[in-house]
Amino acid sequence: MIDIHHHLIYGVDDGAANLESSLQMAQEAADEGVTRIVCTPHSSGMFPYEASLIEERFAELRERLTGIVELSLACDFQLMADNILDAVSHPLRYSIDGKGYLLLEFPNFVNPLSLSESLFRLQSAGYTLIITHPERYPAVLHKPDLVGEWMRAGCLIQVTAGSLYGRFGKREEALANELLERNWIHFVATDAHHPIKRPPHLKQAYDYVAKRSGKETARRLFVTNPQVAVDGGAWPEQPTPKGLWEHEALRFVGAPETEQWRARAPKDATEEAEAGETRPRGFWSRLFGR
Repeated sequence: MIDIHHHLIYGVDDGAANLESSLQMAQEAADEGVTRIVCTPHSSGMFPYEASLIEERFAELRERLTGIVELSLACDFQLMADNILDAVSHPLRYSIDGKGYLLLEFPNFVNPLSLSESLFRLQSAGYTLIITHPERYPAVLHKPDLVGEWMRAGCLIQVTAGSLYGRFGKREEALANELLERNWIHFVATDAHHPIKRPPHLKQAYDYVAKRSGKETARRLFVTNPQVAVDGGAWPEQPTPKGLWEHEALRFVGAPETEQWRARAPKDATEEAEAGETRPRGFWSRLFGR
């Protein structure tokens, strides 16, 4: 398995606090069958990306962990103005091993509805965007159809391993499993921060996905897709994302039943007949949700 989101580098953000914690987290991951960890220190207002310090400690960890687990360097890149300007000015700087795949985190105070231009600018600079843990954003739990909008814009989706089995809350669990059921997940990663409080446990999630969705799906989310991101390769064909292009509303326990949600939910036969909408919808009308 490859863990593409892991705060392993000590003393640079709210992840591992010291060298001992970093080594413990790496060993725990390796013991579970993780062969590569992508180190993802924050680049945010609270935790600026200190490149020289990060690279120094990354090199130290890579040397100390030789023969235990391989390491790649990336960033938990927060979408804010200064970051975007720097990333566009220095193409691929923050991506996984500088090869193009960028893990993108949204600040909780940013309105996701206004992010389209920012996403487009990063994509135009050559980045392939991976939206991290959308199931944990309050804005997405309030408006889950945002996930579909990001996917239709060409973004990939990474869900946190613990979300699948309730570690971050019931609604987060329900949404993560709905995304899994619909083939709306491209990566599962730990987002590990601490050996105990936010541990690097990926095997439990792998077994969960294999049991629920099959071994082929588990391998794709934990092995083959992450390997493509590490290699910077062309994105491979994926299973059809159910309901994505039909704009079918995400339905899960705790989903908000707003008027907009109800308006986009499929109508039953009686409602369609009353509305005079019994004729089949054409391809273009389904594509654009009209």
